[in-house]
Amino acid sequence: MMPDAPHQPLLDHLQQLEDEMRRQNLWSPTAPSAQAMASTMPFMYDTLKLHEWLQWVFLPRLRAVVDAGGQLPCQSHVHPLAEHEWSQPVEFDKRHLLALLLRIDETLNHGSLTPPEAAPH
Repeated sequence: MMPDAPHQPLLDHLQQLEDEMRRQNLWSPTAPSAQAMASTMPFMYDTLKLHEWLQWVFLPRLRAVVDAGGQLPCQSHVHPLAEHEWSQPVEFDKRHLLALLLRIDETLNHGSLTPPEAAPH
C-alpha cells in the first residue's frame, strides 16, 4: 500500500534515521536472537541496546503500521529515552541521531497521522 501524504514526513524521518544508523555502523545485518526479541521489558531494555531496538523493533513496526493504514501511536517519547541512554560517552556521534529521534517524536506527537476512522470517538 502506498502511504498517503500525511505519512510521508514520518516515513522520510524513519528513512533518515536508518540511513544515519547505517552511516555510523550501528546497523546490523544479523537479527537478534529469538530469545532477545521475546523480551517483555519496555524497549527490550534487558536484551537489546537502544540502536538494536530502533533497527529491529521501532522502525519496522512504524513502517508496518503506515503500510497497513493502521493507527500510529499518538505519543512517542523515544528521544528522551535516547538522551538518557546515550548520556554517557558513546562510540558514535549521537547528535544527529538525537535530532532525528526528536523529529520522529514531534511528528507523532503533534501530527494528525491517525486515520479518521481509527480515531477514538
